[in-house]
Amino acid sequence: MSEPARLQLITRQGCHLCANAATTLEQIAAEAGLTTTAVDVDADPDLQAEYGDRVPVVLLDGREHSYFTVDVPRLRRDLGLA
Repeated sequence: MSEPARLQLITRQGCHLCANAATTLEQIAAEAGLTTTAVDVDADPDLQAEYGDRVPVVLLDGREHSYFTVDVPRLRRDLGLA
């Protein structure tokens, strides 16, 4: 079984906050030499139960990092970007 992507964005279709978060996350990921994986919350009942009412959600190494917006200073710190 493979490791989860280092950076994941739990998102849904038609979510403007998700689109903004995706843009921000892609920029930070590029600085860190990473890629992001978008996961549609509505495609998985377990994800929908956990995150459905607070998308977008950023997962770092499989753990919730931030939601509604990307916590840029904290994410940069946690990725080792000064």
